[in-house]
Amino acid sequence: MPIRKGFKVDNIYIKDLEIFAYHGVFDNEKLNGQFFLISVKFYLSLQKAGISDNLDDTFNYAELIQELENKFTEKKYNLLEACAEELAKHFLCKYSKCQKIKISIRKKNVPITQKVKELGISITRSKHLVYLGLGSNLGNKEDNLKRAIKALESLAEVEKISSFYITEPVGYKEQDNFLNAAVKIKTLLNPYDLLEQIMRIEKSLKRERTIKWGPRTIDIDILFYDNLVMNEDFLTIPHKESHKRLFVLDPLSEIGGNLIHPTLGLSILELRKKLKNEE
Repeated sequence: MPIRKGFKVDNIYIKDLEIFAYHGVFDNEKLNGQFFLISVKFYLSLQKAGISDNLDDTFNYAELIQELENKFTEKKYNLLEACAEELAKHFLCKYSKCQKIKISIRKKNVPITQKVKELGISITRSKHLVYLGLGSNLGNKEDNLKRAIKALESLAEVEKISSFYITEPVGYKEQDNFLNAAVKIKTLLNPYDLLEQIMRIEKSLKRERTIKWGPRTIDIDILFYDNLVMNEDFLTIPHKESHKRLFVLDPLSEIGGNLIHPTLGLSILELRKKLKNEE
């Protein structure tokens, strides 16, 4: 279950687990190794385990610590930042009940001359629910959509894919019909990094931005990102045109009909019905 804003979430925590490993930028760190202290908080609901008194409804602490140690030592990292990212990705992707994780890593003996009590890094990562709109009207449209979805699987967990819909172009009419779809994903990426990766996928599929609303091999839009509302020059969430376009609402209603638009307060099905009545 996703973590709702305003709700206090339970957690299982590990504090200052001491592990010997070979991480670091310097050659002697990779050769001789050193001790690290790791603290982790796994955010999840513990209510079911509290009621059932059943280990299956929570984590086995000993196994969790062993898994953490194994993942921390299985390869050498230059940066603790990279190590923490891999740990966060591993545990959030493996354990569906864990929706958020906080990881802190520090070296037991700080390799600097100045006096400092502690020096380390701390990251917090969460699973984010995102709805994307996809469209294509150049080349093999169906293949373009399938290739885009396949590429999305490399950076997110694809949960649902709508049917493909043939739609007429909007705005610039002198072009072929589009093939549209909607995709529901879970990702650890923030909106900016997600947009960057989406643009990379579009580029790999030969997307060219020449005419506004013009023909394209692939178009991938972030329609909704959790309940986030943001309005910047290069990224607006929810997508500002989503509630005005049946080529968005038709496939989206198939996989997220009960999703509530965070600023309009209506579900996707309600927005679709309203738009159809206006036509």
